[in-house]
Amino acid sequence: MKFPQPLTLAELASFLTCDFVGNGDMLVLGCNEIHQVEAGDLSFVDHPKYYDKCLNSKASVVLINKNVACPEGKGLIISADPFADFNRIGKKYMPFQRSLQTISASAQMGEDTVVQPNVFIGHNVQIGKNCLIHSNVSIYDNVVIGDNVVIHANTVLGADAFYFKNRVTHREKLWSTGSVEIADDVEIGAGCTIDKGVSGVTYIGRGTKIDNQVQIGHDTVVGELCLFAAQVGVSGCVKIGNNVTLWGQVGVTSGVEIGDNVVVMGKTGVAKTLAADTTYAGAIAKEATAHWREMIALKQLPELIKKIK
Repeated sequence: MKFPQPLTLAELASFLTCDFVGNGDMLVLGCNEIHQVEAGDLSFVDHPKYYDKCLNSKASVVLINKNVACPEGKGLIISADPFADFNRIGKKYMPFQRSLQTISASAQMGEDTVVQPNVFIGHNVQIGKNCLIHSNVSIYDNVVIGDNVVIHANTVLGADAFYFKNRVTHREKLWSTGSVEIADDVEIGAGCTIDKGVSGVTYIGRGTKIDNQVQIGHDTVVGELCLFAAQVGVSGCVKIGNNVTLWGQVGVTSGVEIGDNVVVMGKTGVAKTLAADTTYAGAIAKEATAHWREMIALKQLPELIKKIK
């Protein structure tokens, strides 16, 4: 998320009523969750496990719940609750904007794009040329769609990230200020859901084709020319290379990477990074040939037990 105009470190600390360390005149351009942070951004950290990662990231300012040495050239804001304060910043500078029209007046659509009845298009949406948006699609604010894109009925682009912090009495939701970008020549099936980034972008690369009822989580980046079959579920912050095929009901856990030209067979669970140019299968993904050999051996096990007895 980028601020409407740059803010100083001192201004942000004053808004949060927190102490700060560093040059108070340092300009902060926006805020980003750690996975997509850039120079000029503010990020937050509230767990010792991630202190070093955040302090050594590209973030110019770190919202943190401990007095630590400030890295050279950076700024710190010392907060009792960085998660809650990060939410306060998001809600102030990227508040929810109510829509009073089915298609926002600020939405832009290119030549020869067709929008079927009952489509909702939010504020500041950009849609390219020669697109086809079928009925009952919902496109939330700030989504960007390229040329020659087809989106089938009942798909939702830009819903909030599924990101919560456990409190004693409730689960506090992290305010989503990011967006979704769909590159050229993408086709998205019926009933799909692609969540916006927490503060960055969920991205679908050129020429990727997505079947019906697929879920893609916040801040995930999908490469070019991928194929996702029905009921694939991809968690947040996943990086998927080019020409990757995920067959039906594949599930991918958060934060992993899938290399180029990978094929993942149906019902496989992806719980770790997958190397490029390999086919995977199994309840927990492993190289497919090894998995199938294990399955064959397992079928022979009862007969082998009889012989041993």
